Amino acid sequence: MSQRVGEIFFQLVAFLFAISFHEAAHAWTAARCGDPTAKMLGRITLNPLRHIDPFGTLLLPLIGMLSGIGFIGWARPTPVDPRNFRRPVADDVLVSLAGPASNILLVLIFGVILKVYLITKGPGAPGAAAEPLVLLLFFSVEINVILAIFNMIPVPPLDGSHVLRHMLRGSALDTYDKVGTYGLMLLFIANWYFNFLGFLFRPAYALVDRIFLS
Repeated sequence: MSQRVGEIFFQLVAFLFAISFHEAAHAWTAARCGDPTAKMLGRITLNPLRHIDPFGTLLLPLIGMLSGIGFIGWARPTPVDPRNFRRPVADDVLVSLAGPASNILLVLIFGVILKVYLITKGPGAPGAAAEPLVLLLFFSVEINVILAIFNMIPVPPLDGSHVLRHMLRGSALDTYDKVGTYGLMLLFIANWYFNFLGFLFRPAYALVDRIFLS
């Protein structure tokens, strides 16, 4: 039981840092593109208290953990005013992609640190897998992989929806906006019946394990 509590604690720490870095990346990129809204509201910060969303940061990760999906969720959306962008469409896409890109960056950073640490410990070192640092690095890699993939799903209000929306025109755009109102609900229904998210995450897990843990 104590080991499980420890794992949950490290997952929570990794999750809060990942979503804070994700939202700070949105805010920083938006400021660079000409929109100071998030910067003025203090969102370019790694302080998780500035980013917490009651459902996406607290309830949904708990549901994901209990269901076996993993620490999936999101933070309070970073406020962006596209009217301030110098290039409205291109900058909106760039700001949207900054979040998942930040998670991929963390995967590489934490993954390399984990790989180097395990190599220095030597192959088959007893108890290495249970060390606090190894657990924290492992969960940091795993959770950032989940967040990067999850947020790139083109379902509103996830980041991938901003990219797809700019590609649609006319009736297709109108339909997308209407269906998008129920996007997350439909996504989780699909996952309930078809394990949709597991299908997306498993190849990424395997690739990360092969690169950083083998």
